[in-house]
Amino acid sequence: MSGRRAHMGMSVTISAATEQDAEQIFRLQYLCFQPEAALYGNYRIDPLVQTLDSVREEVARDCVFVARLGEEVVGSVRGAATEDGAAAIGKLCVHPRLQGHGIGARLLRAAESALAGRHGATRFRLHTGHRSEGNLRLYRKVGYETVGTSQGADGVPMIVLEKPASTYAATA
Repeated sequence: MSGRRAHMGMSVTISAATEQDAEQIFRLQYLCFQPEAALYGNYRIDPLVQTLDSVREEVARDCVFVARLGEEVVGSVRGAATEDGAAAIGKLCVHPRLQGHGIGARLLRAAESALAGRHGATRFRLHTGHRSEGNLRLYRKVGYETVGTSQGADGVPMIVLEKPASTYAATA
């Protein structure tokens, strides 16, 4: 077992997404957010109803990173600068068979680094459903704190978390 684990950890690389990745990101997102939808009994959550064209637009416009295992996209995250100096990070997903290996944290770091470096973000903001314990654990572990709640467009109550960019620079 340890051999397989080492192999996975070693060969997963994080890089900026390209146009060619859009379709794999689209499929991965659909796979990854099924359990989330089931958790809320709501299959209209944004990652599941987003179109491939919309994913393509985000890849072209936003700060999108992917985790690759060989040719396969096994993780992805989106980041975008917002008007108030906070950068929004969202749609973090890692293939179910590769979860628990720190890939999500690596994707977050890549997005934070790019948003702070390229867009001068002073803080990062993300939100997750109020019942998504795994997500909340990961975000808190990497320095995010709850700052409030919001209602998703799909009606799911969301927890809003933020982290100052300065902590990123200090630990980079």
